[in-house]
Amino acid sequence: MDCNPNTTDQEIVRLSLLDKNNYSCLIERYEAKLTRYIKRFSGLGDDSAQDVLQNTFIKAYKNLNDFDQTLKFSSWIYSIAHNETISHIRSQKNHGTNIGEFDQEALENIASELKLETKAEAGLLKEKVKKVLADLSPDYREILILSFIEQKDYAEISDILSKPMGTVASQISRAKKQFLEKANNLGIKF
Repeated sequence: MDCNPNTTDQEIVRLSLLDKNNYSCLIERYEAKLTRYIKRFSGLGDDSAQDVLQNTFIKAYKNLNDFDQTLKFSSWIYSIAHNETISHIRSQKNHGTNIGEFDQEALENIASELKLETKAEAGLLKEKVKKVLADLSPDYREILILSFIEQKDYAEISDILSKPMGTVASQISRAKKQFLEKANNLGIKF
């Protein structure tokens, strides 16, 4: 199949159910996005992130018949990536609190949303944000990453995390508050 960027995810899913070779278009479409998400959320290295990604695509393919086409495919596959990442982290005996890499735009999204001073040198801002994110609880870190870095709306986050939208909204609010408190406790000024 020619992976036309104008073909919807739902259409590719339908075509993949008819011919498994079409599934490669979904892999091509989501590989880079999911890799960034997995690494940012978990701090996993390249090899471990690729293992999680591979497991994500395998699980999604095996369950493609069960995909509810009234939902967004992106939310569904991010949910699978979330669960696979959590499973991988739990299976590791010595996992630290590492944070994946963020591009400047991602950091500016967090800084803007939290009304942080963004005049700091880009590298310094990056290190400060990473340090605070590393100190956050995993739930709050993930919800900030989904909202402000992955740019997912409340409905998508609700689907990914299997939580009601009201819970998502209050968790984002609490995560933003905790981020600012952690920054203050760490003596980090933005």
